[in-house]
Amino acid sequence: MGYSDPSSVTRVASLGAGPIGGGWTAHFLARGYDVTAYIHDASEHDALMAVIETGWGSLTELGLAPGASLDRLAVTSDLEESLDGAGFVQESGPERLEIKQALYARMGEMLSPDVVIGASTSGLTMTEIQATCATAERCVIGHPFNPPYLLPLVEIVGGKKTDPAAVAWAAAFYEIAGKAPLVMKKEVPGFVGTRLQEALWREALHMVANGEATPEDIDIAIKNGPAPRMVVQGQCMAFHVACGEGGMATNLDQFGPALKWPWTRLEAPDLTQELRDRMVDGCNVMSGGRHFEDMAAERDRKIVAVLKALNSTA
Repeated sequence: MGYSDPSSVTRVASLGAGPIGGGWTAHFLARGYDVTAYIHDASEHDALMAVIETGWGSLTELGLAPGASLDRLAVTSDLEESLDGAGFVQESGPERLEIKQALYARMGEMLSPDVVIGASTSGLTMTEIQATCATAERCVIGHPFNPPYLLPLVEIVGGKKTDPAAVAWAAAFYEIAGKAPLVMKKEVPGFVGTRLQEALWREALHMVANGEATPEDIDIAIKNGPAPRMVVQGQCMAFHVACGEGGMATNLDQFGPALKWPWTRLEAPDLTQELRDRMVDGCNVMSGGRHFEDMAAERDRKIVAVLKALNSTA
């Protein structure tokens, strides 16, 4: 299958009205694309616009692409209309296999087979999703991190029926569209970023369940310990640089035996009512009664500051 030049895309179809679908819509608008957003029902319009408007202030502060405007958004509950003229489709529908399979089956009939479709799924594989799509070869995973209008990562992987050229096309397009694409070597549940995040999450739950730390203790440790360093160095390079001239070789030779020490627990703890309540109560204490929109806005302001700092030293 021959695909168009990724740089020639001017219109994107963004499917889904939730935080991910709306976040993708805001991102593509900020990059100067025309975007047609598909919502399942007209009643979802206000929710979609709330996500877009929340992100737009941060995107404006980071800097909009020439010609970027909210006026370039069209919203429809007609799937075929949303796909009309699209050079790329970002699908962010509900995380239910039967819904996605039905959606891809319909898109396979409506959409030109040379248009790549990227799925925002975080828990399903493309092999599962594309099973009933007549043009499965152009379907890839394009998994973002939340909020997708700010965090650059998008993890890309095809399914068993996916054309490798579609994966390469998607990686090139996402990079042009201002993302940091990570092309995976194979389908892995949870991809890369989410698997690493889940390992940290499981250990946090163990510490709360065992009375070793509170949710506040955990967040203090992360925010004031590894998190600032990880903004500029990932886990591997952080340990490489931390060991001086010897680098990673010194790290593994000196601290390798510690990997067998029972510091961490990879199995998830039982989510008992007590553990649930400890997590809920601890997070409620930290939030101090603030509305989630205020906390999200504060999060976005600080992420913007970090991204601007990184961009200024790139």
